[in-house]
Amino acid sequence: MRRSKDMICDTCANYTYDEDYEYYVCEVDLDEDEMMRFLSGNNQECPYYQSGDEYLVVRHQM
Repeated sequence: MRRSKDMICDTCANYTYDEDYEYYVCEVDLDEDEMMRFLSGNNQECPYYQSGDEYLVVRHQM
């Protein structure tokens, strides 16, 4: 399934590359409704989002 590059998942720490399947997966245990939003791309406000930007804290402190 093709995804938009502007998706919030792209910067989430829970969205990791699975080498066995050779694609990105969400590591959060989603329920059925959440999985439908994830697969449809309508997840701009994910409650499980964690920034994967390691320098976010450093930039905030500057």
